Amino acid sequence: MSMNRTLAVSIAIPALAVLSLWAGPTAYGDAPTHEIRKTEPKVAAGGHASASLTIAAKNGWHVNAEAPITVSLKSSDAGLTVAKERMTRADLAESTKDAARFDIPLSCAADAAAGPKTINAEAKFVMCQESACKPVKETLALAIEVTPASAPVAAKKSGKSKTK
Repeated sequence: MSMNRTLAVSIAIPALAVLSLWAGPTAYGDAPTHEIRKTEPKVAAGGHASASLTIAAKNGWHVNAEAPITVSLKSSDAGLTVAKERMTRADLAESTKDAARFDIPLSCAADAAAGPKTINAEAKFVMCQESACKPVKETLALAIEVTPASAPVAAKKSGKSKTK
């Protein structure tokens, strides 16, 4: 190999490496478009609670404000039920460019056994950046802790009260 050709190759390879680090519009590469945040409550047997699922944008992406967004929910235990098994954009508790949040009302049967329960969820939404959009489907589980029902309040004794 000639000296000029060796010099050209030794300059070209580092230059290509530097160019690959600066990727322009695709600078986000394989970086995640979003993260899912969950609020997983405790609920007493016979009680009600609310879980939440938030889709939060990351790395220059944003939640598409016009595309459909849905969450399908299914409890793994008959004693724990969700108010709606399919939630849509109209059910969002929060909707901004940076986040979309569903509040998920749930109830627990009075005879439900205490312990961990699961609500399986499938979220479908679209994340966008300046030059592209990407449909996303996430499957996840909400862990709900069922606690024993509170002891009933003792009835007041009947009788005449003393007055002064």
